[in-house]
Amino acid sequence: MSTQESSEARNRSVTQVKKNETSRSSGEPSQDLIYSIEDVPPWYLSLIYGFQHYLTMVGGTISNPIVLASFLCIADDNPARGALVSTIIFMSGIATLLQSTLGVRLPIIQGGNFAYLLPTVVIINTTFEPCSSVPMNNLTFAEQEEVWQVRMREVQGAITLSALFQVIIGFTGMIGLLLKWITPLTVVPTITLVGMSLFDLASNEGSGHWGICLMTVALTVVFSQHMKDLPLPFPAYKKGHGLLIAITISWGLCAVLTSYDMLPKGSAARTDNSDLLSSTPWFRVPYPGQWGLPSVSVAGTVGMLAAVISSIIESVGDYYACARVAEAPIPPTHAINRGIGVEGLGCMLAGLCGSGSGTTSYSGNIGILSITKVASRRMIQYSALIMLVCGVVAKIGAIFVTIPGPVIAGVFYIKFSIITAVGISTLHYVDLTSSRNLFVLGFSIFFGLSVPKWLEANPSYIQTGAPLLDQTLLVLLQTPMFLGGFLGLVLDNTISGTDEERGLLKWKGVAMKTEEEKQEAARVTSSCYDLPFGTNIIKRMKWTRFIPFCPSFEGYSCRKSAIKDRVMNGMCLCQCLTKHHADGCS
Repeated sequence: MSTQESSEARNRSVTQVKKNETSRSSGEPSQDLIYSIEDVPPWYLSLIYGFQHYLTMVGGTISNPIVLASFLCIADDNPARGALVSTIIFMSGIATLLQSTLGVRLPIIQGGNFAYLLPTVVIINTTFEPCSSVPMNNLTFAEQEEVWQVRMREVQGAITLSALFQVIIGFTGMIGLLLKWITPLTVVPTITLVGMSLFDLASNEGSGHWGICLMTVALTVVFSQHMKDLPLPFPAYKKGHGLLIAITISWGLCAVLTSYDMLPKGSAARTDNSDLLSSTPWFRVPYPGQWGLPSVSVAGTVGMLAAVISSIIESVGDYYACARVAEAPIPPTHAINRGIGVEGLGCMLAGLCGSGSGTTSYSGNIGILSITKVASRRMIQYSALIMLVCGVVAKIGAIFVTIPGPVIAGVFYIKFSIITAVGISTLHYVDLTSSRNLFVLGFSIFFGLSVPKWLEANPSYIQTGAPLLDQTLLVLLQTPMFLGGFLGLVLDNTISGTDEERGLLKWKGVAMKTEEEKQEAARVTSSCYDLPFGTNIIKRMKWTRFIPFCPSFEGYSCRKSAIKDRVMNGMCLCQCLTKHHADGCS
């Protein structure tokens, strides 16, 4: 070890000791990080840790395009299936690189989001005829390509334009205004219905071979839950890799059974699609408009907004969680604004390139930070580079496509159940003994599930005389997460109830505590959220304090009943004269 490296190690140790002393004095446990957010590990360690994050996120990311391919009418041996997988991996790498470098600048991974899957399926089903009605065998290859690319272009336009809304919300600093009307009883049905409404998709995929599907579920439960704290003599096994190990075992078993012809021809559990692998080129760079120019429709864009809003809510929570795990200061307003805006840019690029899904922050990878004790931003940037390389090597995407449908269904059962539980967990803010709250909650979820199923059986029932309006209403009313979330928002904000009953005091209590933590963190440091270049110049320009995504942003003006108090980091804290002073801040 060189003298310089020894000096850096000693400095890091001294810094960590001070952190530990501070943590002990405040009564909070220390994470004992090996590398903090600003540290730069050696390139080989960054590569190893980055690859681990890639392995953790790739299982959930590739599931979207694999399932979406069947709704797009892509043949099983069409190389386009692998191209879709490669595209979402490549775009996840770009989004991660943008987010960790210019966005919120936390060590957080971006990947495909399941919230976009349901609106996408609804848009395809309401706009085009089912794939079973298309005589694919009677069409030429060029005509077959046009069949699925027309569908993809519709999805591209919906994701791209709806992501523009996220860009505007982020870079204009309107997140606070949006979240003001989103209460716990709005969040619960929105997030819960993302998981609950996709149960039939998991069941259809699993019906191809229930044995493989249930084995995948059982292995995931054992590895991720029963054995999560059990040390094993395998260096590759780490907590958080339960899902990946389960997929690998089930996938490998299917490959063995296929090679020995123990699965019947045509079985959904077979992996012998050699034509796909041989016809896929080794290298392919995804690019905007690779499936043609996106087509724009009001119905598709409005329907996809439900996924965007859900993604925004989830990402804001992930920012705070990631900062806590990484022992970084609470994210200031400008960092959150910039993070949501950059995330929207990533979604727009994903839409333009035809990945079939938008991108969002991955909460699962935040847990990996606490396990490895490595929270370096550089490590996440290396992970992004690995995604870019894997996205360009098209053979990798083709290999992932050989994962059998029943194995993917097993993944869905776990992922969708967790999403449902995460939505329900928000109820701890709410008084569940209140009949008012029980009505809002139950009606929002039940109605959000019932109406889409009824319209699925009666798609021609909506007849307003305006075809565009009919299609828009059909898409919205067949999207459970939008319908349930909208009902929860309207009912909770219109039916009378006390703030304590609705859970707003606890909800705002967390916000008040967060503002106090922000003020305290600002006295220490918030430089980790500064831009990688030009920050000093930006802070010297007085007009930049009005730009929501600049490090010198002070916040919007307070209400007249508030007194503005500027602190060291330039944030505007409103000490209002009312009892609950946090209400005075916008």
